[in-house]
Amino acid sequence: MSKNSKPKLTVKEATGKLGILTPGMGAVASTFIAGCIASRKGLSKPLGSLTQMGRIRIGKRTEGKSPLVKEYISLTSLENLEFGGWDIFSDNMYEACKRAAVLKPEDIEPIKEELSAIKPMKAVFSEKYIQRIRGENIIKEGTLWEKAQMLRADIQNFKKEKNCERVVMVWCGSTEAYCEPSEVHMTMEAFEAGLKADSDKIPPSQVYAYAALKEGVPYANGAPNLTVDIPAFVKYSTEHRVPIAGRDFKTGQTLMKTILAPGFKVRGLGIKGWYSINILGNRDGEVLDHPDNFKTKEVSKLGVLQTILQPELYPEQYGDLYHKVLINYYPPRGDNKEGWDNIDIFGWMGYDMQIKVNFLCRDSILAAPLVLDLALFMDLAGRTGFGGIQEWLSFYFKAPQVKEGLYPEHDIFIQSMKLKNTLRAMKGDVEITHTGLDYYDYYQE
Repeated sequence: MSKNSKPKLTVKEATGKLGILTPGMGAVASTFIAGCIASRKGLSKPLGSLTQMGRIRIGKRTEGKSPLVKEYISLTSLENLEFGGWDIFSDNMYEACKRAAVLKPEDIEPIKEELSAIKPMKAVFSEKYIQRIRGENIIKEGTLWEKAQMLRADIQNFKKEKNCERVVMVWCGSTEAYCEPSEVHMTMEAFEAGLKADSDKIPPSQVYAYAALKEGVPYANGAPNLTVDIPAFVKYSTEHRVPIAGRDFKTGQTLMKTILAPGFKVRGLGIKGWYSINILGNRDGEVLDHPDNFKTKEVSKLGVLQTILQPELYPEQYGDLYHKVLINYYPPRGDNKEGWDNIDIFGWMGYDMQIKVNFLCRDSILAAPLVLDLALFMDLAGRTGFGGIQEWLSFYFKAPQVKEGLYPEHDIFIQSMKLKNTLRAMKGDVEITHTGLDYYDYYQE
């Protein structure tokens, strides 16, 4: 094979059932599951989901080929999905939906039977990493190693009981207290020793990720937790061809930043300051009210503008940018998060301008389709033989995981192009560059 040639990719068909397991079965997971069940019963549409309602252009614009993504490449259908997971509360998904109060009763009641049948398994929990909430449905005995084996057994039993051909895992739990990689995270041997020694350097999310990797289950991290961003898991997942991706679902305020900031940059507009405030009252807001957990989220949110704007390359426009992010717990707002952004920009001859953004969003409504897409695309990655970090799924994350030595791409439009070009590559189609040069007679004979 020559240096410039690419190996052919083979995508195995999405046969049989796919199990989707979510550590955390609160507002996000229950909204996701309810939406999938309602959609397959024809009671709603999976809006916001690229895999279900998005299209992909193939070939030249003049050819008029833009099939639905789900018709273009082999993805598991909604009818062949099975749902399960773990939570520190024992509420079934019907009860969880009612408690979360994201969905209206008239949207929940028609699917009560299906939701009530989905009950969470006992969860791995640590008061060190989750400070503000307590639940009764937890594994109370045993070392972390023993708990990891219990999770592996849960995965095996779920797969067998639901007759699933494959399983994926998507973290939908709370934001854990901030932590950085330590010696226990450097190799799989060190990590397993840490599990057996009950190391306090190992948060619950990493116990789930370990169990998933050992079972060959793709793992996507929907929170800003460290989880799979450690050398031990990156190496193991790459060698054993198990897809991993993260981190932190890109939903409200950060979604807006990755849409707006690229526009300011391409037009050469400078930014003096970007001041962001969030208020939310759901369980996630309660957890983030503790400074240790907020720091994890803050790091995830702050990196976005720095990477998009590249102040080291554009010091005149962004070298003195002041970026501030605050999250305030406000119970009356519930899951209806509100994001306020004050953006101080400047343009020609240095003249100042301001932009105010008030995004009254619904956190779980924005996150639910991301869970579905990530589950289906992670399964696709596994069926294509893609192991390790799935950077092509950066589109879905606030702090995308990338290979060491690379910087993450945060521009949502570049992320979208990367994702769709990866799908084209999987199918053996020509990747689209959007130069458009072949439509015009610019070249001389």
